[in-house]
Amino acid sequence: MSVYSKISRITAKSLVVLGIAILATHPGFARDKTETIEAQAFGTGTQMGQNIGVTLNIYEFSTPADRVTLVQAYDKGQNQGLVNALQKMKAVGHVEITGTLGYDCAYIKMTPTPTGRKIVFVTNRQIRFGEAFFDTQSQSFNLTAGVLELNDQDKSKSTGVLYPEAQLILNKEGQLQLDLSQNPWRLSDLLDWAGTAGVN
Repeated sequence: MSVYSKISRITAKSLVVLGIAILATHPGFARDKTETIEAQAFGTGTQMGQNIGVTLNIYEFSTPADRVTLVQAYDKGQNQGLVNALQKMKAVGHVEITGTLGYDCAYIKMTPTPTGRKIVFVTNRQIRFGEAFFDTQSQSFNLTAGVLELNDQDKSKSTGVLYPEAQLILNKEGQLQLDLSQNPWRLSDLLDWAGTAGVN
């Protein structure tokens, strides 16, 4: 066997090992660290009678520093400042909603509760082609958010709310709140596929 063949073989093996290492650290392939929460979203108000599937894949939870970054971004640029900051943050999860391709989730916060956990997620919403083409007002509602109330004692009592199209505003009391372009969707039938303890 020639020296060239030996070098080629060693190089090929090294590339395979490197490729496996890269895949193992990529969030999409690190399945042992991913917590998946599935739910059915039921429309309210004008969306009454409609239902869609929602899946939240959690790679890791956001840190207190992430929250500070978002608050400062909002203070400087209101809703658009928050959107810009979310675009720069690394993905900590992935949201899949029936009828969409799904998109990365930039902020996921978990808070323990007496019966389980409360999970809040916020990310930028994908603007549809028709919205951009016709320059519709809905483009300003460029966030998707959700709140999941997970009851570990009685999983049938786990509930949540999905806000498909939202923006953050300050109310009359000076508190941040979500302003919606359509009614929130009620989440039920939650299934929680646990991830790695201490990570997600």
